Amino acid sequence: MKIEVLYPEICNLFGELMNPEYLARCSGAEVVRTSLKETPRFVTEDIALVYMGYTTERGQEAVRDAFRPYLDALRKRTEAGGVTLFTGNILEVFGEYIETDGKEKIPMLGLFPIHSDRHLMKRYNSLYLGKLGDITVAGFKSQFGHSYGDVGEGLFTTTRGPGLNPGVKPEGVRVNNLMATYLIGPLTVINPPFTKYLLKLMGVEDPVLAFEDAAMDAYNTRLEEFSDPKRGFTY
Repeated sequence: MKIEVLYPEICNLFGELMNPEYLARCSGAEVVRTSLKETPRFVTEDIALVYMGYTTERGQEAVRDAFRPYLDALRKRTEAGGVTLFTGNILEVFGEYIETDGKEKIPMLGLFPIHSDRHLMKRYNSLYLGKLGDITVAGFKSQFGHSYGDVGEGLFTTTRGPGLNPGVKPEGVRVNNLMATYLIGPLTVINPPFTKYLLKLMGVEDPVLAFEDAAMDAYNTRLEEFSDPKRGFTY
């Protein structure tokens, strides 16, 4: 079993590279890393999960240019049920365009029916609580913009905090088993039930998490804190 991490030399902010590392520790999977100048392994190999995480605004354009030749391969992977996880602002790369400060529209890859705004002098920080079926998911957001468009139910249904933008409940984008979310955390480390869900999608029949007791204790404490109506969410 292999987990492929795309473009870790630039998609490495906020400790997000621990998402695939933790999944590997929980499954025994091999982590393979693909640079901007390499062909992604998922194009020709059996990959249990493809992962890409948070990058800079200039990095978004580098990812767009590097990944463009493999967009059809990602579509085929998604149609076949392949598991893919994008976290942070990478989801914006797969929308139609990013509008910067109401002026320039930067074309993106167009996989998702969304567009994003960007206001470099207005970083948005927030806590987050949401649901994926019966699973409660907690996380954090730290971004320069939001995304807009019809994503159906999205990936998560928001209970506290902003969705894909502050005016909607759906958070993230889901197409079959391709999942993209603004949430950082790292998401897999701080959400053991969601991590087990991912591992089952990857083919792990009865997943046992690394440091599961400690992870669940921290998760339950975080849910209690984030559920407190006195707790501020945007800062």
